[in-house]
Amino acid sequence: MGSISSDQSSTSPQTQHVVLFPFMAKGHTIPLLHFARLLLLRDLTVTFFTTPFNRPFIAQSLFDTTATIIDIPFPNNISDDIPAGTESTDKLPSLSLVYKFIAATKLMQPDFELALQNLPRVAFMVSDAFLWWTLDSTSKFDIPRLVFYGTSGYAISLSKEAGMSGFSGAQSNDELFALTRFPWIRLTKNDFDPEFLNADPNGLAYNVIMNALSASMKSYGLVVNSFYELEPAFIDYWKNESASKTYCLGPFCLAEPPKIKDFENKPKWILWLDQKLAQGRSVLYVAFGSQAEISAAQLKEIAIGLENSEVNFFWVMRNKGKKELDDEMEGFEERVKDRGIVVRDWVEQREILMHESVQGFLSHCGWNSVIESICAGVPILAWPMTAEQPLNARMVNEEIKVGLRVETCDGTVKGFVKWEGLGKMVRELMEGEKGEEVRKKVKEFAVMAKKAVEEGGSSWRTLDLLIDETCRKKEQGDKETFE
Repeated sequence: MGSISSDQSSTSPQTQHVVLFPFMAKGHTIPLLHFARLLLLRDLTVTFFTTPFNRPFIAQSLFDTTATIIDIPFPNNISDDIPAGTESTDKLPSLSLVYKFIAATKLMQPDFELALQNLPRVAFMVSDAFLWWTLDSTSKFDIPRLVFYGTSGYAISLSKEAGMSGFSGAQSNDELFALTRFPWIRLTKNDFDPEFLNADPNGLAYNVIMNALSASMKSYGLVVNSFYELEPAFIDYWKNESASKTYCLGPFCLAEPPKIKDFENKPKWILWLDQKLAQGRSVLYVAFGSQAEISAAQLKEIAIGLENSEVNFFWVMRNKGKKELDDEMEGFEERVKDRGIVVRDWVEQREILMHESVQGFLSHCGWNSVIESICAGVPILAWPMTAEQPLNARMVNEEIKVGLRVETCDGTVKGFVKWEGLGKMVRELMEGEKGEEVRKKVKEFAVMAKKAVEEGGSSWRTLDLLIDETCRKKEQGDKETFE
């Protein structure tokens, strides 16, 4: 078993104790770090599981809290094509290896159970859907397991409906089809991940997906990082259709306290944003997450589109893209230095979105980015890349109308984006009438999001319900043990 960051003996047996266990990817971990703070604000005790490589990131995030961190070994030598010591998906040579990585997490189960055995009694655990095997572990210790998918009620509801209908009625991947339960929505097969759409029953991906779905249905409940007022039809659908309970508890990010501003040591990009604010210039934030694999040709189109759009922009680029951009666009950063900045470091995204100068977000539509943008009142220009992001993009653009969408060359979901079309939509978001409409709408939802997590709000009340239910279950279990 790995190390523990604080003295567990200080945990009071009368205190509700919650275990959190995210999948080893930044996009899956960050929301549960925020959720940990939400629980701590309710005076619950929190134990957070991770691996040795991921521990520093967790510890840095929770350094000012009373949360306990336990790291357990991650298996080495998963396969010949995954380097030894790889403990996070952003370190994989290719995203095509992600299902091998997910499957390997099951080898952590003995160490996880040994750690659970030594913990004070746990009221409930929230673990990632990809860690399906944690259900077996928690069942051994009579701990209710809640599953975390890390996406919207909209995405999981539409995935369920489309899966049940078998994508009937669509002859091609780009042909629109309707959903029986949501007749106003039109989707294409390309709105879904290929592994979900064409899974090989004998393949590893299919096995992982089915294990995750089976464990989810048998778990105590589902935790959703959203708020009821944002997507009532889809939260209600899941509550009615799922055998397990549904708890809409977000937005989790609002539990993260504002960063203390060190005016003498601000990052260069915050100083740059401050300068733009002083100049009265609005800035477009551009970021596609830590996992997106963007070709050199597409990077070039993005650069040309931003350069020719004449808007001010803040582009966060993965280090992987540096050489490709330098080779394709020599002199780009020098030419745009008066109104654009390219950053290759890890940045605090919420800090950027909350900056007054930022008035638009060109995003891949990972759910964390969507919900953080909504909370900041910043409209989105949606450019989905993978996973459930096309569904999130439809939600942003068509359902809740807090953003616009990039134009692909052929009009398809996953088509190539040329610089002319990108530049046009960037200008529309930042300066056009449609941009003003979605900006007004997203600010309305930002107010609702804040109210949802405040005392008496919908998410506040739902968390109260979850705590009360698990507390009663714990007390009943203690009573039966005593008798």
